[in-house]
Amino acid sequence: MTTAAAIDCGTNSIRLLIADADPATGRLTDLDRRMEIVRLGQGVDRTRRLAADALERTFAACREYAAAIEAHGITPDRVRFVATSATRDAANRDEFTGGVEKILGVAPEVVTGDEEAALSFTGATRELTGLPGLTPPYLVLDIGGGSTEFVLGDEAVRAARSVDIGCVRLTERHLLREGVIVDPPGPELIDAIAADIDAALELAAERVPLTETHTLVGLAGSVTTVAAIALDLPGYDSAAIHHARIPVERVREITRRLLAAGHAERAAIPVMHPGRVDVIGAGALVLLKVMERTGAREVLVSEHDILDGIVWHALEGRRTETS
Repeated sequence: MTTAAAIDCGTNSIRLLIADADPATGRLTDLDRRMEIVRLGQGVDRTRRLAADALERTFAACREYAAAIEAHGITPDRVRFVATSATRDAANRDEFTGGVEKILGVAPEVVTGDEEAALSFTGATRELTGLPGLTPPYLVLDIGGGSTEFVLGDEAVRAARSVDIGCVRLTERHLLREGVIVDPPGPELIDAIAADIDAALELAAERVPLTETHTLVGLAGSVTTVAAIALDLPGYDSAAIHHARIPVERVREITRRLLAAGHAERAAIPVMHPGRVDVIGAGALVLLKVMERTGAREVLVSEHDILDGIVWHALEGRRTETS
């Protein structure tokens, strides 16, 4: 076993994974997996800058993660920090990267959308071989806060595309009015979000043959939250969610429920993280529209995602390679 640490900093959340890896089996054993909602991408779609308070929330989480990494005795050469959509869009991203390096001693890699997709594919599919009823090609769908990644492959990536339809970006673009979320949104606003998603799916399909999907693998908080609701869990349970198979009919029902609900009703759902209350409706709609576009009868939900891919790439000493 070899231990490594990975940090994934996206538009909505920052996550840490410290894991032991067994290359012979393709399995990771979690030693520490955690998440903080920091909303780094707050307002980036409008201002193209990272807000000062968003940066401080992110740096506070980094200090906690640095302490955990040190406690496990992990050297910097086995730590990798990947930053995704929000920092790609920000004019002041050097302020972010400098602050992170000062805290962690590791320079963040502001990866491209295609690199992000390849990391997600590695993390989500490395352990699928031999599971019953699953056949490639796999379409890995990673719904983030600022962007959504599509990556199709068998044992390796065949095609990948990142498009700007993350749950935070869609919510801020269509539902934010003078700093207040329209809640619940009316049919016209929902239709506007759906139109944005449809347009982005057209872009994704230019590079990724979506209809060739045999197994749809869904990643990240929007998907896992929908799965937890579908499973009627009394609280968030990673073990129950990991590799759950949720039918498209159930996803459609939950999406309609979330879009029709008000803030208090969504917040009262036992598995709902407070940081996802305002953005889960848009995230669920992305998942539903992808299932309808690909013809997927179900989504295989994975708790193993870009973080796991970052660990493998850190251990193998390589950057991502995409089509």
